Amino acid sequence: MTTTEDTELIRRLADDFSALQDAVLARMNGICAPENVAALEDPSLAGPITVVLAHADVLARGAVRRAELSVQPRERLRPLRADARKVRQARSQAEAVYKERRAVHPSGTPRPVGPLELRVARRAFPAAFAHALRQELRARGLPDGTPQAPESDLARWAWEQKTAGDELPVEVRELRDCDDDAFVQALLRDACEEENTHLRHDALAERWSRHARTALAWGRYAIGQAERSVLAAPPSARRTRLDALDDAYQDTAVLAARAREAQLRSMDLHDRMRARMATGPFAELVAQCRAAALARFADAEPELWRTMGELTARHQADCPEQADGCRRCHRALAGLVADTVPAASGKVGVAEPETATAPAADDRYALLTDLPDTAVVAVADAAVGDESALCGYGWAAEDGTTGHGDSLASSSGEAEVIGICAAALSLQERHDDAPVVILCDSTEAVDAVDTALLAGDPAAAHRTLLFPESRQLMDRLLSHRHRVQVRWLKGHIGHDLNETADAFARLALRRANGRTPRAAARREEARILRSLGPGLGSLAAAA
Repeated sequence: MTTTEDTELIRRLADDFSALQDAVLARMNGICAPENVAALEDPSLAGPITVVLAHADVLARGAVRRAELSVQPRERLRPLRADARKVRQARSQAEAVYKERRAVHPSGTPRPVGPLELRVARRAFPAAFAHALRQELRARGLPDGTPQAPESDLARWAWEQKTAGDELPVEVRELRDCDDDAFVQALLRDACEEENTHLRHDALAERWSRHARTALAWGRYAIGQAERSVLAAPPSARRTRLDALDDAYQDTAVLAARAREAQLRSMDLHDRMRARMATGPFAELVAQCRAAALARFADAEPELWRTMGELTARHQADCPEQADGCRRCHRALAGLVADTVPAASGKVGVAEPETATAPAADDRYALLTDLPDTAVVAVADAAVGDESALCGYGWAAEDGTTGHGDSLASSSGEAEVIGICAAALSLQERHDDAPVVILCDSTEAVDAVDTALLAGDPAAAHRTLLFPESRQLMDRLLSHRHRVQVRWLKGHIGHDLNETADAFARLALRRANGRTPRAAARREEARILRSLGPGLGSLAAAA
């Protein structure tokens, strides 16, 4: 093929979703035409290939699920499962290729880097350098924060800087300014009804990427509901319900593809805005302000500056990446420089080591020492699936009671919240006025429930609670909020109640998705209960 023909083929594949997906799957199966194989290697297609494989991945898993629920013979399931594994592997490989190619600037040249000393100072002593930069900005009559672009909402910032072109179209402005629920509904209509071309506008790229995952979760919710409907019918009467399940997978496949496209557009926007910052008058202003701030830093901390200069000079003398500007070396050098600072130099703003937000492992039982003897303590856990929003939860209490069930959740955190609420509601009914304490190994779930209990409003946990099932449970729990506490417990450390809750959660999920028959589930439940033994003991005593 000629260069013109190659270019035309690449353009056609980029513009035609179905043609690109057919070519990618044909290459995966070893039956792709040579000219298509060559075209698929073009760097411009690396991102679009991840989009079509996100779509194909959901459809392949949907084909497997339909076959499972229609009780197909094992020999007919094997090729479907093998194909789903191949698509998943191809998707992982495509994501890795895209990541590698994105590491190089679209122009083919590495992204520009600042002077090594500047990058070391900013990383090792962020507070001190930020103070020097603020002084320089004020001396120039510039507001704090200039001349840096924000980490998010780059498109709005670009418009404020008069760099993004003309006035926004009305449809784009409406999508940008509507509330989050309305925006998610627009994404669902885009995927399930009619494509909205306005979403591709730069002003919406980051918001689209931010909310695409929520829209995708609602697609998985539809799959979960359809699965439940199929499993409620006998195998001989499932055809119509299986068709509805197919429809849910088709819609979710489009949502997955559009979510990946949104990510690509957001990353592309970031690249273009960062590139714009690196050129022209704005770049000159950035360089001048940072260089002057570095000089102020050196004047304020001469000994520190001398030490940093010596270390960077020695490093650059024999660094194999010197020709590349020591692009990644500042991280290690910042650690070396910070180690040379005496403890008394805390005023320079040495970066503090990160601390765990969760309680230390040694404190996980001490948290219960303040409870009254009448307190009822239980551990809750949850399990989520890959294909749909179906989840399982389980709990086990010190008094020997246990429970498990299934629901729908958008994330593992939401599933854990459902488990906490189910355990607390059940135990408060069994124990008249006793305080109920639920332990859980998910910090997200503990924080969400605790926030809602303190506020007296389920909306306070809206970032974790997306679906009506969890919100309704939380609403019920709030009427008992003065009797309920939630606390964090380190998970999977061999504690009986934690392991029991986990086993029940996994059993409940397998039962909910039909992978464990009713009789087998009863036998497994009995086995889990036998493993507890006659004496549960207390969590506090287990320390």
